[in-house]
Amino acid sequence: MRAPCGSASCSSRPSSSRRPAPRPPTRPRPRYGRSRPTPSPTTSWAAPTARRTTSPSSSATGRLRQTRTRYSVCYVNAFQTQPGDLGWWKKHHPTLLLRQGGRLVRDPGWPDEVLLDQRTAARRAAVVAVVARWFRACARDGYAAVEPDNLDAWTRSRGLMTRRQTEATARALVRAAHDAGLAIAQKNTPELDGRALGFDFAVAEECEVYRECAAYTDVYGSAVVEVEYTDNGRRAYARACKERAGEHPIQLRDRDVLPRGARGHVSRHC
Repeated sequence: MRAPCGSASCSSRPSSSRRPAPRPPTRPRPRYGRSRPTPSPTTSWAAPTARRTTSPSSSATGRLRQTRTRYSVCYVNAFQTQPGDLGWWKKHHPTLLLRQGGRLVRDPGWPDEVLLDQRTAARRAAVVAVVARWFRACARDGYAAVEPDNLDAWTRSRGLMTRRQTEATARALVRAAHDAGLAIAQKNTPELDGRALGFDFAVAEECEVYRECAAYTDVYGSAVVEVEYTDNGRRAYARACKERAGEHPIQLRDRDVLPRGARGHVSRHC
């Protein structure tokens, strides 16, 4: 998912083992634009009260500073290829693309994304090495945290990958983020205990729609950024604000996370 920084009040940031964290989302996964030809971190999350906007790439936002009104979180597609980037993976890391019977295994909901192969320790280490470079780029661009997307990719792997393999990859990504001086978010996938894996906060998309917000707040407390989307209607957002406003950042966004000023842009928070 992607989105560059907006601004919002930044009260009570969560804390990480190495760096203070903020909080920022599962199911139909929204897509926020496309990345550059060479895979790289792309956009950022807005701060703790979670206001999201979009930009074409992290470099386009320039060097971002963390302030009392903004906490910038860098989006990275860590478990699948980003739309438009498959050619790069085929050229540079063809063995890291998950295959079954010689055919690439694609996300059925997003067929332009191919799952990354986590089945062996060597392949997990190779995937993490690639993603860790993107984390370091996020840090250089001034982001405070990263949100590695598609943590639940194993559930779409046709049984080729396991939860345990995903957890091993996640732990390595947490170490890579912390080594880069960044906090790291658990992006959706409430069935995993993100705290046990080392995540610092959670990004919970549409948790009110699926009535699973407690799965995050029970683990992370106020260190959650909740995002609801307009194409589900406004009732879920209204309920979320009524029930949890002030407990953690809650945001309403348009599904495409359009930039401010674009037709269809929606960004509200409570």
